[in-house]
Amino acid sequence: MMMPAMSCRAMQALYLLALEPVAETTGDWNSYGFRPERSTADAIEQCFNVLSHSYSAPWTLEGDIKACFDGISHEWLEAHIPMDKTMLHKWLKAGYIDKHIFHQTEEGTPQGGPISPVLANLTLDGLEDKLRTLHPGFHQSRRAKIHLVRFADDFIITASSKELLEKEVKPLVEAFMRERGLELSAEKTLITPIADGFDFLGQNVRKYNGKLIIKPSKKNVKTFLEKVRRMVKEHQGATAGNLILLLNPLIRGWARYHQHVVSKETFQDVDSAIFEMLWQWARKRHNNKPRRWVKDKYFHVHEGRNWVFSGVVIGRDGGVETVRLFRATQTPIKRHIKIRGEANPFDPAWEVYFEKRLGVKMESTLRGKRQLLALWKSQHGLCPHCHQRITKLTGWHNHHKVWRSKGGGDQLENRVLLHPTCHQQLHSQGNAEVEPCSEEGIGKA
Repeated sequence: MMMPAMSCRAMQALYLLALEPVAETTGDWNSYGFRPERSTADAIEQCFNVLSHSYSAPWTLEGDIKACFDGISHEWLEAHIPMDKTMLHKWLKAGYIDKHIFHQTEEGTPQGGPISPVLANLTLDGLEDKLRTLHPGFHQSRRAKIHLVRFADDFIITASSKELLEKEVKPLVEAFMRERGLELSAEKTLITPIADGFDFLGQNVRKYNGKLIIKPSKKNVKTFLEKVRRMVKEHQGATAGNLILLLNPLIRGWARYHQHVVSKETFQDVDSAIFEMLWQWARKRHNNKPRRWVKDKYFHVHEGRNWVFSGVVIGRDGGVETVRLFRATQTPIKRHIKIRGEANPFDPAWEVYFEKRLGVKMESTLRGKRQLLALWKSQHGLCPHCHQRITKLTGWHNHHKVWRSKGGGDQLENRVLLHPTCHQQLHSQGNAEVEPCSEEGIGKA
């Protein structure tokens, strides 16, 4: 990996401000990697959309690009990337130093820089349109059932038959990649029936008796548990409280990643496996103590549940606090609402759409709920536009004072809560300004 110097990173970030809106405007609708407001959850939901029906494509091509960032043709980049060619040429040919030895760079993009993901996306964009040319008519495309879902350099392509993937789709993809100096990985590029399933972005996608089930892949679960096991072993001498502080973010992050698929049984299995690790950890620390003693010291009763791994830590105020292990099963399973393919965060026409999505995200997390409460209190519970109360009955929308499409951020200082109708009025008038709530208004309301 090439890590650019700070001056180069700053210059790349500057050019990125101009290049990213272009990339978002011209990008493939079903490309989800390294793009603002898009995530792996969107890619997995699109897999569900194109594979879950009885009439969906029964075959998939699992594509993986061999050394994608390292293999992109410099000539292709300089000919097609819409930016200052002199600056792009300098970045591409800058070279790198490894063990005090300078190495030339003849291909690939400078990894580790802010602009690298956008360059890679611009290189791979256009594949979706190319695939549409194989069967251009409405009825032809419905019969072919060709759909692309891409996240960075990992992608799948669906089709109605194995022969279609082998004889038409794969040769087209190989030619598309070859033009850009890239090639598919022979080991990782597979053609698979949906009845056998495939792993994609840490999930297993497979149909069981005609019903599509997406759940955490066995490989992903194994890797996660190995990471937890390694952490437990490396902290054999830590207190239970400190070990819990290390494990909780790890478990919570993994569970949230998988909370949008069929994960309930997997979460239960993971919780059981972690319990076994912690029981062995506790027994090893006190191998001369009876089991009951170990259980009473580390595993307590909490909210009607037995065997809750617990410990104490010093809190921020200097006092002793009890902490408990977070369980994966505490994470609710929620269906993810996929971003619309044509949505562009840099287009003012999509401002309201993204503000609504932000509101949904905020309501689904504890941090988001705290932010909503902070905004509501700072406005004295009033809508700054009509100066009437905001309640659960009236509803609310997030509004950005400086639109995100015009460079505004998601920080609290740039957001206010408005009634849905007030929000719509502001945007229909092309107006972003709102008057602050009066201190007296809350007493009269």
